[in-house]
Amino acid sequence: MKNTETAYYSIHKIMMRFIIFIMSMNLIHAQSSSEIYKSIQKLNFLGSVLYVAAHPDDENTRMISYFSNHLLARTAYLSLTRGDGGQNLIGSELREALGLIRTQELLSARRIDGGEQYFTMASDFGYSKHPDETFSIWDKEKVLSQTIERIRQFKPDIIINRFDHRTPGKTHGHHTSSAIISTEAFELSGSKNAFSISEIWQPKRLFFNTSWWFYGSREKFNKSDRSNLIEFDSGVYDPLTGKSNSEIAAMSRSQHKSQGFGSAAQQGRQVEYLELIKGTPLKSNNPFEGINTSWTRLAGGAEIEKLIIDVINEFNFSKPYLSVSKLVLAYDKIKKLKNKHWSEIKSKEIEGVILRCLGVDLQVNASVPYAIFGEEINIIIKAVNPSPIKVIIKQLEKIKQTESIEKLLVQNLVFKKKLKHIIKGEISSPYWLSEESSTGMYSTSKKNLIGLAETPAAIVIDFTLLIEGVEIKATLPLSYRKTDPVRGEVVVPFQILPATTTQIEEPVYLFSGKEKKSINIKVKNNGESFEGNIHLKGNKHWKISPENHSIVLMERVPRKTFHLK
Repeated sequence: MKNTETAYYSIHKIMMRFIIFIMSMNLIHAQSSSEIYKSIQKLNFLGSVLYVAAHPDDENTRMISYFSNHLLARTAYLSLTRGDGGQNLIGSELREALGLIRTQELLSARRIDGGEQYFTMASDFGYSKHPDETFSIWDKEKVLSQTIERIRQFKPDIIINRFDHRTPGKTHGHHTSSAIISTEAFELSGSKNAFSISEIWQPKRLFFNTSWWFYGSREKFNKSDRSNLIEFDSGVYDPLTGKSNSEIAAMSRSQHKSQGFGSAAQQGRQVEYLELIKGTPLKSNNPFEGINTSWTRLAGGAEIEKLIIDVINEFNFSKPYLSVSKLVLAYDKIKKLKNKHWSEIKSKEIEGVILRCLGVDLQVNASVPYAIFGEEINIIIKAVNPSPIKVIIKQLEKIKQTESIEKLLVQNLVFKKKLKHIIKGEISSPYWLSEESSTGMYSTSKKNLIGLAETPAAIVIDFTLLIEGVEIKATLPLSYRKTDPVRGEVVVPFQILPATTTQIEEPVYLFSGKEKKSINIKVKNNGESFEGNIHLKGNKHWKISPENHSIVLMERVPRKTFHLK
């Protein structure tokens, strides 16, 4: 797993085994009127929460869903590791390959509970008894600086730790370490003298998400002094979705399939507890008490708030497109805000809301699922506008190449356009696996990617749409679609591959004395044709025959096996 080809082979194998349906936040996927209405309500909340723990499945999905779907806050989970050291109940993949699976499980969970997902470059090296041991293997300064950088970029008003930083040795060392890192980062993220990578940010409060489990038993918890805790019912029911928060959380939790965390929703009242660790004291059970989460926290925000309140009050569930005129006005004002952080976040949110109100469906499809450097592929653009509102595709942009379109989308008629594209990008590979790593830390020279859940899409298309006289942006990653006889339509990310990939057939070969054995090497050609040599490197006491094996592979042949002795 230390080179691009091997890293690619693992992720490609996992994707073929666990077909990944693209439903990322970059896609304009359809929503019901009630879902659109809830998205419009969320436009009017300007508060952020960052939940912090050590591994995939450590997060409290009920808490993440509560903040995201009930309080309507921008919510994210920062998992310090990708869970590479865990078990795997659904396959044989371990270590880096398991980390890839668990990353996808987290992304699937966030698509359900509405959170965002981030990481540090720390590796889950297995069970650790104490944070001192953990920090002797992790590079604490790097993990701390990456956590601070995430806080400064995400700008949370509130940080919530899943674990207690004051109890080293009582649980997994990674668990306590995540709380220690988060607690230190809370203090340092607002300091100009600490890791001055980007603009400083000071969160208002730091909480510990405690429960009876941390007290040893429900009986001990019930007898304890809970006057320093705030509590609220996270089992609330939402008539817009027809689900309780517990149901959404259970569906999210159940995505952690490799760890066997399939969950059933708990009915009725479900109390969550937060202990204030640092920050402004509270007089109520509202964790956002005293924090302005309305548009008035921004200069020029009051006008935007009024427009969105009007949209909420006037929303027509049968004709959501009637909200577009005022949403476009709000969008224009959001783009002009001096606060670039909230301007960027809310611009993306409202772009999606506008297109969903219209029912606009945009697709960017490749003619093939993958290609290699230098190959030419076809890209098929498809767009449909089922609403009576005028929508014009003004231009398309790919890899900084802009093409003027000026095409009016006729109501409910599909617009199609074919583009040619020559592949020039880097090989699609998990950025944290592309360079040499240590036991405790992954490494990458691409500093701008650190913390992201995945390597960004190989190719994206930027749409500029003209709606109500205002330019609206939409960005979609290039995808490949096919119809599977069992699954129906399957959508997978388009990938750029190396010209060939290789794999030794068996992971381990045992030799006895001077015994000879045949070693089988599988080679797959991913392009039009390939000519080259296979050379197996051994020490000076080994004799390998042939020393060089000439190979000729024709266009995209199935994996071919070569024998060396």
